[in-house]
Amino acid sequence: MSVTVSNDNGHRVVLTGLGVVSSVGLGVTEFGTALRAGRSGARPITRFDTAGFERTNGCEVVGFEPGEWVRNVPVDALGRAAQFSVAAARMALQDAGADVSELRDRPGVISVGTTDGESYDLDHLVEAEVNSGPENFDRARVARIPASRLSAGVAQEFGLTDVEAITIPTACAAGNYAIGYGFDAVRAGEAEYALCGGADAMCRKTFAGFYRVGTVAPERCQPFDIDRKGILTGEGAGILMLERLDTALARGARIYAEVLGYGLNCDAYHPVAPNEDSVAAAMRLALENAAVKPNEVDLVSAHGTGTRANDVTEARAIRQVFGDGTPRTISIKSMLGHSMGAASALSAIACALAINTGFIPPTINHVQTDPECDVDCVPNHAVDADLRVVQNNGLAFGGNNAVVILGRYEGNAR
Repeated sequence: MSVTVSNDNGHRVVLTGLGVVSSVGLGVTEFGTALRAGRSGARPITRFDTAGFERTNGCEVVGFEPGEWVRNVPVDALGRAAQFSVAAARMALQDAGADVSELRDRPGVISVGTTDGESYDLDHLVEAEVNSGPENFDRARVARIPASRLSAGVAQEFGLTDVEAITIPTACAAGNYAIGYGFDAVRAGEAEYALCGGADAMCRKTFAGFYRVGTVAPERCQPFDIDRKGILTGEGAGILMLERLDTALARGARIYAEVLGYGLNCDAYHPVAPNEDSVAAAMRLALENAAVKPNEVDLVSAHGTGTRANDVTEARAIRQVFGDGTPRTISIKSMLGHSMGAASALSAIACALAINTGFIPPTINHVQTDPECDVDCVPNHAVDADLRVVQNNGLAFGGNNAVVILGRYEGNAR
């Protein structure tokens, strides 16, 4: 299955607000500073018991107090992932300077992607029942489990009643899927704005799954490095405020970037292994949808997990599309770890900041590039750059691929 949409006769769509909950900082300002500095979020995992695991580093969110951000819905009615999504949505709205009371009268979309939903809470429910027996089953916590809470919680928090609230469970590409969903709605005139992105909370289930297949790194994530050893599981949320260009201009909003297009496909090639041709096809779909030629792309923010299979396959797919003109190709997972459904949303935010402020985030922990990953990954230190078009890759188990193209807004029609 593949999806591409005509770019004709639609509204232009821009990014005006960015909300971030991440292991390297809360809020877009701290996040941007961390990206420039090449800050690592890796630390020993504390969110669950790691006894029995030899590798116990991850990228947890620290310093997050949900009560600071969740004000209108009882905090204990939301699981940790929904708390992240609501907090990031509040940050995005504040960053956009949006008047929430006015949004209540306007049609909108809330689309949040996720891998695990509220599996963090589910883990705790199962553990409590095993340890304490069914008579101590926490029924109040059960109400926090549905993944729909990740988007519905945002609508409830801000009293947004004229919205479609959808949670998209396409694993580790889900953030880009959600951005594409919001983009389509705003471009087609079905919604005047969209709050879209991804959210996930670190959980024992997913950590154990990656551990069992041998893809958890011992200490750090080293995408494209010859000595890479795998991922570090992470968590967080990235929510982007999308608006019609005319609406954003009318209210004098700051514009970070323009959403030019996206491409999706699902090859179902293998439960976990990526397919080079399919990944390349998703990129071509996105470029076609955005009316962008390969030689116009200045930067690729790769999925870049740091696993043997992903990095070689993705690098080859990128070279297949861009050839000798392959742009610099980075992975912010070297800093954030793999935040699952939030990953490509946080990467999209990094892309918007890179365009808006003129820099390329580094791929940290880099020693020597694997010859099979023939890309310039901007090792260890950010560089200044004049960026006009940036491509954001999101790849997922089951062959779910999603690619978003962002461009610098210059006030002129493309």
